[in-house]
Amino acid sequence: MVDLQRVVILSVSAGAGHMRAAEAIRSALREECPAAETTILDTFRYTSPLLEKVVLGTYMEMLKVTPVVYGYLYRQAESGQPLSGFAKQEFNRILNKFTAPRLVQFLNQKRPQVVVCTHPFPVGVLDRLKERGLFGASVLATITDFTVHPFWVFPTVEAYAVADDGLRPALTGQGIAPERVHATGIPIDPLFERPVDRREVLSRLELAGDPPVVLVIGGGLGLGPLAEVVQALGGGDVPCQILVVAGSNEQLRARLERMTASLVNPVRVFGFVQNIHELMSAADLLVGKAGGLTCAEAMAKGLPVFICDPLPGQEERNAQFLQEAGAALLVDGTKQLVAELRAVLTSPERLRAMSAAAGRLGRPRAARAVVDLLIRLLQERPAVGNACD
Repeated sequence: MVDLQRVVILSVSAGAGHMRAAEAIRSALREECPAAETTILDTFRYTSPLLEKVVLGTYMEMLKVTPVVYGYLYRQAESGQPLSGFAKQEFNRILNKFTAPRLVQFLNQKRPQVVVCTHPFPVGVLDRLKERGLFGASVLATITDFTVHPFWVFPTVEAYAVADDGLRPALTGQGIAPERVHATGIPIDPLFERPVDRREVLSRLELAGDPPVVLVIGGGLGLGPLAEVVQALGGGDVPCQILVVAGSNEQLRARLERMTASLVNPVRVFGFVQNIHELMSAADLLVGKAGGLTCAEAMAKGLPVFICDPLPGQEERNAQFLQEAGAALLVDGTKQLVAELRAVLTSPERLRAMSAAAGRLGRPRAARAVVDLLIRLLQERPAVGNACD
C-alpha cells in the first residue's frame, strides 16, 4: 500500500472561490493524512506575474464593468463550435508559453504524487506537459461550479470531481469516460461538517429566534447590489432579521453601517469573515450571488438561496441548476426579490421544501471525498506517481 505523502494543489486567485476550494482540500488532507506535505500554488502569481496581471485583470474588469461581454464570451466558449475550440487551443498555447517553464521547475522540486487543480487554467497547462512527457503524476480536476465548462475538459486528466451526479453527462458528453467522473461535491471547509448551536450564535449577535434570519452575501469581493437589497429588506415590509457580509469591500461595509440606523428590521453588518459556517447555521435563507463555493456551502447547511441578478457565465449556470433542483430562486431585481421573500417567509411549507431540496444537494464532506479520491488515484498508479521529470 502506497501512502499519500506529497500533494500539490494548483489554483488561480480569480475571485475567492477557487482558492477557498484549494484551502478546503488542504484542511481535509491535514486531518485525514497528517503526514502528507500539501502545497497550494497560486499558479499565475508564481509562474508569470505579468500574465496574471493581464489575464486576471481583464477578467475582473469585465465582471465589474462589462459583465454582458464576459457572458457572451463564456457562452461562445461553451457552445462547442469550431471557433471556440480553436480559441481554447490558442489560449492554452499562450498559457503554456508563459507558465510552463517555472511550473515544471516547481513540480520537479516538489515531486508530487498527485496534483489537484481547482481552476481550469492549470489543467490545460498540465495536459500539455503530459503530452510532451514533462509530467507523469495523476491529475484530479475539481470543478468548483454546478456546471462544466469546456475549458475544464482535457484528455490526459485522470479524474474529475463534480458537484453532483446530475453533472456527469456534461463530461461524458465531451468524451470523458464515465469511470473518470466522481460526484464528490464542491470541496468546502470541513467546518461545515460540524454542528453549530444556532441559538448560541443568535445570542452572540443579539438577535432573537424569530422572525426569520436572512443572510445577504456578495462573495469575497462584496459584488452585487447588496446595499439595495439590505435597504429593501430593512424597511419592515417583510419582518426579518438581516445578516449582511460585505467581504473585503470596506467602502460597501461603511455604507451599509450608515444605513442601519434608519432601518426597521435589525441588521448586523460584517466585512470579511472567517465564521461563515456559523452565520449560515443561524440563517433561514440566503440572498446573494451564485458563486459555486457560496452555493455549495449553503447547500451543506440546507439553506435555500435567493439569487439576485447573477453575473453572466458560470453564475447564471449555477443559478439555473439550483433553481431546477428546487433549492434556489432566481429573481430579477430587488422589487421581485422582496415580493418572493415575502411569499416564502409567510409560507413555512414552501420554505421547508426549499430547505429539503438544498439539503439533498448538500455535500458537507466533499473535501474529504476529494481526499479519498486522491488516495484511490495513488493506489491505482503507484509506479508513475512520482514521475515529474
